[in-house]
Amino acid sequence: MSRTILVTGGAGFIGSNYIRHMLEREPMTKILNLDAMTYAGVKATVDELNELDGHQFVEGDIRDGALVRDLVAGVDAVVNFAAESHVDRSIDGPTVFLDTNVVGTGVLLDAAYKAGVPKYLQVSTDEVYGSLAEGFAKEDAPLLPSSPYSASKAGADLLASSYGVTFDYPVMITRCTNNFGPYQFPEKVIPLFVTNLLDGKKVPLYGDGKNERDWLYVDDHCSAIRVALDEGQPGETYNIGANAQLTNLELTHQIMSALGADESMIEYVADRPGHDRRYAVDSDKIRALGWSPLHDFEQRLAETVDWYRNRTDWWRPLKSA
Repeated sequence: MSRTILVTGGAGFIGSNYIRHMLEREPMTKILNLDAMTYAGVKATVDELNELDGHQFVEGDIRDGALVRDLVAGVDAVVNFAAESHVDRSIDGPTVFLDTNVVGTGVLLDAAYKAGVPKYLQVSTDEVYGSLAEGFAKEDAPLLPSSPYSASKAGADLLASSYGVTFDYPVMITRCTNNFGPYQFPEKVIPLFVTNLLDGKKVPLYGDGKNERDWLYVDDHCSAIRVALDEGQPGETYNIGANAQLTNLELTHQIMSALGADESMIEYVADRPGHDRRYAVDSDKIRALGWSPLHDFEQRLAETVDWYRNRTDWWRPLKSA
């Protein structure tokens, strides 16, 4: 298949893995990678992507209307990963989350619609559903975000949906559970805990550690986005989950086991404000399109630990900064 896709936020964790995923499977595809290179946009990651045929990097902001209008001209699809994404940072300073995640999405959407880009996919998160006491959230579940981050993502989702309703523009939304894998910025729990333990430091565990998350290997997320883009229906939202729920304490124990650490390396810290207790999504809709996660959690966690063990050149400069 030969096509050109504008990927925003492709210097970050999931976006960069998506670019690798696509170019490995579709050698004729061209990727325009727009990233503002904020703290989570890693130059070393871009340098590696630039070695791949079909990748073209553009440093810039999705809020830059003139730049975005120029880039969307003639592309076959837009996949929007660009977002401020760390809950703790959104609590400390929500304004940049509103600017990038809502305003930036609006600029990108409007440019894609006016240029007649055939497909637009908004990459979102299961956090927009808020905390679930039990069961699994379907795509039509109420949006009950708890943090400025998840609220900004919910706002972006609603804005994307409005373009489908008002302008009949072919927008799709995906909402995924927690990702893990290589190239994840070391402020997120798995790379933070792995790199701390590699440096002989304790791991900070919020509250009682019983907050529950569903963990999906990043390449499985990328394959789900590819399926949604190719097989999904305009106007639809698709949940993406692995049904691999773990409490944060269980996850911590698995990481410590992989690195030969013991209980003494856990430092329990005060819980963050509004910390959702449990996330879980029903992903039957995208599974009906032929997608399912291929990767075993324990195996891929071990491989992820090994990646960080072997790639200190990538993460040490980020942590020292």
